[in-house]
Parts: sequence; structure tokens; C-alpha cells
Amino acid sequence: MNQQNSDTSLFKRLRFVLVETSRAGNVGSVARAMKTMGFSDLVLVTPRCADPLNDPEAVAFASGAGDVLAGARIVGSVAEALEGRNFAAAVSARLREFSPPVWTPRAFAGHVAAQAELAPVLILGNERFGLPNEVVQQCNVLINIPANPDYSSLNLSQAAQVLAYECRQAACGEPDAALPVGFRGDAASVAQIEGMYEHLEQALVSIGFLNADNPKKLMPRLKRLFARTGLETEEVNILRGIARQILKQKD
Repeated sequence: MNQQNSDTSLFKRLRFVLVETSRAGNVGSVARAMKTMGFSDLVLVTPRCADPLNDPEAVAFASGAGDVLAGARIVGSVAEALEGRNFAAAVSARLREFSPPVWTPRAFAGHVAAQAELAPVLILGNERFGLPNEVVQQCNVLINIPANPDYSSLNLSQAAQVLAYECRQAACGEPDAALPVGFRGDAASVAQIEGMYEHLEQALVSIGFLNADNPKKLMPRLKRLFARTGLETEEVNILRGIARQILKQKD
């Protein structure tokens, strides 16, 4: 069976998400970058440009990728774009104090291509402002594209092209032999992990470990800690069970 047509291939599993894109032309260019590398799942979160799927500039910049553009979905929140996803990567040229682990595009591509149970998503922000911290902190990893330190700015579609290329190379090649082997449970979804964080925060507040009025320092550090572990569904359930017991004891 053609690897690109397999339901478990990265070409079918990977989603590109654009958050608050300002230029319709960039939406079309990203669609073209995706199609040249064999990807088609595109979601737009609250685009700032009017009618980005039919805008003449978007259609022109998509060139022969009009099918990817026409098939794109527009949603009202990042949470909606992440439904059904269990491995999210924020793409940013700017490193954050409280970010998940920082990976290169190649590391991300090798990881998600080798694990057929992952439903990965790449999240790219607004051309001018990038991604807000709260979105970055929801993700499993932060992707930083290595570039000239004196001029590291990439156009949105250029960044998408680099990412799509690395993912195609990984999908068409051999799995990364350096990846750990052994038992792996089902990867927890982004929504499951976010629910666990909320539950854990409630428990920590209830025992006085966390200041309810100022959780901003500790919770991002905990999120960064857990992001390094690659949480599985059962592990999330265990942590929520601990939080539930703490809250029960405080009642």
C-alpha cells in the first residue's frame, strides 16, 4: 500500500492550524506549502482576514492547491482546532520562559512519523504577534526553526514549508532508531491534559500549596515538567485521581 495513502501515515494524521492569520495570501501560500509535501488537513482559528478561503489573493497564492484551501475549516477557538489531537506543537521564533520542551522541526517530524498512534498538530500564530503564551503552554513541545541568529524571521508560509518538508522526509523514511522502545499506552489528548491541569490546580489551591490569586508562576512550571514526560491517558487518569482524593479529603 502506498505509504501516503495509508490511514496511519503522517500525511493523514498531521494537522496544520493557523491562529488569527491577517493576510489571506498567507493562508493560500500555506495551503500550497502543505500540498507540495503531501498534507491537506488545514484549520484556521478566528482569521483576521475576511473570507480567507475565497479571497482572490488566497486563491491566487494557493496556485494548484485550491483543493486544500477549499477543504480548510474555520473554527472559533484553539480548543476546537485541537479536538481529537494528542500531540500539539507550537511554532515560534521567540523562546518563552515557561514553555514546553524546545524541539527542532526534524525532531518533531521523526517523533510523530514513528508513532502511528499520535494525532499531531502544528500551530502557527499571527504574522505579527505570533502565538500567545497561553496557547504555547497548552502544547507538548515548542518548535523553533534554527536560523541565522542575526535575522531569524520567517514568513508564515516559509515556516510552514520547512515544517512540511521535514515531516515528509520523516514520513517517507525509516523510523528514528534513537526513539525509545517498549510499552507505550495511548497518548493523552490535549483536552485531557488541560482538564488534568485544571483539576490539579484546584487540588493544590485547596491544600494551600498554590495561591489561588497568583498561580501564574507555579502552574506553567508544572506544565513544562509534565510536557517533558509525554503523558499517556492512564497517567492523566492517575493524576486526576490524586487530585480528586485531595479535594475529597478537604471537603
